[in-house]
This record gives sequence, structure tokens and C-alpha cells, in this order.
Amino acid sequence: MAVAAQCRRTDRTGRGPARPRVRTARAGGRPAPESVVSRVLVVWCPDWPATAVGIEASTPGVVVSDSRVVACTSAARSEGVRRGMRVRDAQRRCPDLLVRTRDPDAEGRMFLAVAAAVSEVTPRVEVVRPGLCAVPARGPATFYGGEEAARVLLQDAVVEAGFDCGVGVADGLFAAELAARVEGGLVVPPGGAAAFLAPYPMSVLDRPELTDLLDRLGIRTLGAFAALPAGHVAGRFGADGALAHRLARGEPPRPVAPSAASADLTVRADFDPPAQAEEVTFAAKRLAGELHESLAEHGRDCVRLSVEIGLADGHVLQRLWRHDGALSALAVAERVRWQLSAWRTDAPGHDEDAVWGGVVWLELTPDQLVPAVGSQDALWGHSGVDERVSRATDRIQALLGHGGVTRPVLVDGRGPGEQVIKVPVGDLPPGEIPDGPWPGRVPAPAPAVVPPAPLPAAVTAPDGAEVRVSARCAVSGPPAHITIGEAPPDAVTAWTGPWPVAERWWEPERARRRARFQVTTAGGAAYLLAVEGGRWHVEAAYE
Repeated sequence: MAVAAQCRRTDRTGRGPARPRVRTARAGGRPAPESVVSRVLVVWCPDWPATAVGIEASTPGVVVSDSRVVACTSAARSEGVRRGMRVRDAQRRCPDLLVRTRDPDAEGRMFLAVAAAVSEVTPRVEVVRPGLCAVPARGPATFYGGEEAARVLLQDAVVEAGFDCGVGVADGLFAAELAARVEGGLVVPPGGAAAFLAPYPMSVLDRPELTDLLDRLGIRTLGAFAALPAGHVAGRFGADGALAHRLARGEPPRPVAPSAASADLTVRADFDPPAQAEEVTFAAKRLAGELHESLAEHGRDCVRLSVEIGLADGHVLQRLWRHDGALSALAVAERVRWQLSAWRTDAPGHDEDAVWGGVVWLELTPDQLVPAVGSQDALWGHSGVDERVSRATDRIQALLGHGGVTRPVLVDGRGPGEQVIKVPVGDLPPGEIPDGPWPGRVPAPAPAVVPPAPLPAAVTAPDGAEVRVSARCAVSGPPAHITIGEAPPDAVTAWTGPWPVAERWWEPERARRRARFQVTTAGGAAYLLAVEGGRWHVEAAYE
């Protein structure tokens, strides 16, 4: 497979001071491209979150986040499963449903392979989001003999790389994406975007609040919405409604706003000695903060960002990332990490722990600027809270070190203490944790409290003898009392178990054999207990 980022030789050494240094250039500006109606060619990979976690389209499967379905395969849709469903509702419709947790980082890293396949056919590929990338249609259409020929060629290139896709061409990104979603792909004639979009439901705008309100007003299609006077829409629904109205009419999301060439807002970090992926990702967050401040000073928003990474062997990794909103510092760092991870994965014979001798410089360049329209604070003042928290976290990390601030990450495992790990903020979870099925896993619901270390306990039968579990999982007597630490004994009102677990029996030095019980007590508490080597302990508590 082709490497997942464009590369070229360069004579820039990137040598600098001993620590990463951030420099913001202010002279020799490059003009921002004009926002005009242009022909756009879009490559769309269906059900990309499911593809990223390894679920095939022929397998009924869903990807979930916060107990909701965020993506499902075509086989699952044929059983009535839809996005937005609760997991239990989806499983009720399809009992054999394969459920996987969403992995945004895997989506980003894997999609760069699709972008690389597209870049083999035409340059200047911009990633809109994992699962969707776009290129200007004019160049490929001229070179390959028409838009339909370019569309078919790009589709074949992505399919040969091992990914299903649809390719569409239309006036503007929004119409081109919907054209790519049509079975087999579609070329919408120039000037025909409004007619093409008219029959689509309002839900394709992905603005639930606006869609619900317009539905109550009897406006249920893009054509009906586009027929409303633009001035009335802007006055009633504000800037977001006006942007949606332009999309429904087949126009670019922002009107043409010519402006003089502004100062070069490129920010750069040099690394001496060459840095590895973790240090580069940390520097990317600080660079993004510098870039945001510069954009605010100039009254601009960046809708397309160019990320260039210079490697010690002279290669340069370059990728365009589009985002119609503001990319947070953490989101920029994620994209930098995706580029490095994809290059390490695809580079032949390359060590996973080194990126071609290290990274010597990193540049972030706002490739397309538009006038900033500002943002409206929420009723209770919560707008921008996540961004402020992210910047505060960055400052604390700078003081305490990269591992000074961690976040809990849910992973697969058997015990409750094994299903949560701490990861430095901005880092990926470790990739060596295998998926299920994890026989002997603690059943749902998950315990609410997991102590840092198991609490010693004693479990006795009605006759006062300690409860024991044999090698064949035979219980010597029903649990009647439980004593945790030095606390007084508490009567057991109900119990279930044992659930035996034998781990790593093929490695005698690391082998473990234990049995788990769930108990409730007269004091109103519920515990997950485990007995190992004849000793009882409390693994977790329920609330």
C-alpha cells in the first residue's frame, strides 16, 4: 500500500536550540484562496467508523459511543439498526449484532491510507474528516479527459487499495458529498446543485436543533428551505441558519469576501536533537495555541490547515486538513499524530518506535482563511469551556511534564480494575491491548468504585468457617458474613458466583487462577469479591 502521506526531499535541516522552539513568522504573506463556487470531487468511504475497528460490511455490526450507535454496517441496517439507537434497542432488533467501541484515532490513522491512494492520482488532497476527503475537480478532469473519467479512476484507485468508496462531483463540497453517497457515485452537472439537493430531507444538514424547528414549521426538504428569503432566514436563525440556507441553495458556505493578502501566520517548532512522536504531538498543541492567538488578532478563522513534518532523513510529510469550525489545539495534535502513525505503519522495514530518525521540524500553516464571524455564548455561559479546559491542561502539562496530567480510558479486560487505564492527555491508549471475547469477564453493570489496591477481606460460612473454593469451583459453604479490613463483620443477604478465571496458564511465572463473587450485605452495600490462593479481597464496590 502506498505510504499514508505525501513526501518530498528537502534540504531544510531544521536544526535549532536544544529544546523545541516556536517561531511565528509575520512577513512575506501568502494570499488566502477566494471562497468561490467551484467544482469539487469528493471521495466518501461508507460506515468508516465500522471499517476502522475491523467490522466488514457483510457482518451485522455497530460502533458505539456513550451507549449509542454512531455507525452500523449495511448488514445491520438490513435488520433495522439505525444510527442514534441505544445499544440494547439495536441488539433487540439484531441478536447476533457485533458491538465495538468507537476508536477515533484508528479512524484518522487508517483513513490516511485512503488519502494516499487518492494522492497517487491527483495532488493536493484535503481530508475533511476521517472517511471523507476532497480535491478540486478541475485539474483531474482536464488531465484525465472529463469529470466522469476522473471520478471512475479515483474510485478504482481507492478500491484497489482495499477500501469501499463512493466518488461524487458537484458544485461545492456539500453537494459533492451527497453525490458520492449515491450508489455508484454521481456527477452533478454544473449549476445543477440546487435541483439535485432539493428532494433531500433537512436531516442531511446535520443540524438537529434547526431541523426540528423547521420540521414543526412544515419545512422538511432542502428545496423548501432554499425557497425561503435569505434575509428572513438570517434574521430568524442567525449565522448558523444563514450558512445552512446557502448550503441548501447549492452555494458555498460563505459568500465571496475578497481581502488583501494578510501576514504569513505560519508557526514552526524546531527540534534538536530530533524528536519522537510523543514530543512532536505535545509541541503541536502549543503551536496550535499560538496559531489561534494570531488568527484572533487578525480577525480570521482557518477552515483549511496545512501540516508539514520534516524528518531527519530529509523527507517531508504534508497533509491538508479541512474543518469548517475551529480546530482545537487537541484536534490539531491528533492530526499530527495520525500523520506520524500512518507513516510509521506504512514505511517498509521501519521501526515502530522511531520515525525515520526523528522529527526535526513541524510547521502549521493556515491554508485558507475566512473572516471570523464570532460565536454566541450559550445561555448559561458554557460556550468555549472545553477549549479553555484544553488550554489549561496544556499549561499544567508544561509545568509537570507530559505524564503529569492523565485521563481515564476504557479498554477491554476481565476485571473492573483492568478495564480502565490512565493515559497522558493527548496520547493514544496503548495498542497492545487485545479485543475480546474475554471469557470470565465481570458481567454488567460495571462497579462504581474500584480501589487503587484490592482491599483484604474475610468471608465466612454460617458455621464460622472460612469459605473456600476448590479447583472444580465447588464452594465449601454459602457466604454468610464478610469482614473488610478491620471493619466489623457484615451479614451477607444475597450472593452469586463463583466465576472462575484462569489467566496465562501457558506461562507458569505469570499464571493466575481466581474466582469472583458478587454479594450484597445487610448494611446496604454490594461488593465484587475475588478469592485467589485461598485469600479473599474486595475488587470493587457497587452503588
